[in-house]
Amino acid sequence: MTDTANKGPAMNYATARKTNADEIPVIDLTPLREGTDPAGVARALHAASQGLGFIYVRGHGIPEPAIERARAAAYDFFHADAAVKESVRISQNHRGWLARGGAKMQDDAKADLKESFLWGFQDENGVTPEDHPLRGQNRWPAAQPALEAAAMDYFHHAHAVAHLLMRGFALGLDLPEDFFLRSADRPLSRCSFVYYPPQDAALGEDQFGVGPHTDFGVLTVLCQDDVGGLQVQALDGDWIEAPPIPGTLLVNVADLLARWTDGAYKSTNHRVVNSSGRERLSLVLAFDPNPETVIDAAEIFGPGTTDRPEPITCGDYLLWRFGKAFAYRKA
Repeated sequence: MTDTANKGPAMNYATARKTNADEIPVIDLTPLREGTDPAGVARALHAASQGLGFIYVRGHGIPEPAIERARAAAYDFFHADAAVKESVRISQNHRGWLARGGAKMQDDAKADLKESFLWGFQDENGVTPEDHPLRGQNRWPAAQPALEAAAMDYFHHAHAVAHLLMRGFALGLDLPEDFFLRSADRPLSRCSFVYYPPQDAALGEDQFGVGPHTDFGVLTVLCQDDVGGLQVQALDGDWIEAPPIPGTLLVNVADLLARWTDGAYKSTNHRVVNSSGRERLSLVLAFDPNPETVIDAAEIFGPGTTDRPEPITCGDYLLWRFGKAFAYRKA
């Protein structure tokens, strides 16, 4: 990794306080995964989702070698010549390389410093159905044949974690265990390698690796490296650190799950400030079911009040959000 700790002025903005032990709980998924105490894990997930909606999980089942292979493949890609990246530049189906400056989380914000490589569901023959504007053929660089195998292996492992969590959330809400997975055989889920260069303070106080935002879809499963830099907005409005904890993943409720649960589960603002002087790499799964899945809180809570969000399909909601966030979709 590149070490640039002695370059540029020190950053003294966008700081965050240390996290209290009870603000972001750590939950062991083993009793849910093995079936020894699914109800206990479900209760813990349910409680955590009504707080910050950020949860460290251990016992997730992703083998460490799969994580290491994914990280190595990701660094090989981000360190490659520009021509390699350009060969898989982001498609209109949101697959491939998204260059620095290609995303911003708020209309009046500076573009994020990060760059990303994105891919999603494909069948055993490497084919993805092109039945929705946000689902299309994955783009793999010919110059790096190992990338596809490492990336897809990680996708399948992380997707299994997401399914496990969605089962836990359903049980915590006293719903059938498969409630959130009834239409998830052709998911809109995306995986991404997200690269954050060391951040120079000279770029200004309104510059972020990724600016304050909530995640768009149903659930985010994040595998951090040891660099740190993720910050979450606490219930009192302060920014707190969400540091890496060895052996855990960090998962968070995203906007569609908050909408699905009529706000009972919280989708919380977060941002990345990479003041470490080192490169930072995240492995991210954004879990979403099939595009035709209807997100309707009345299915969970009954018809009830009339001020609940209108039902919307997963695919339509994500199209709207992506159109606002990504420059290539406005071009």
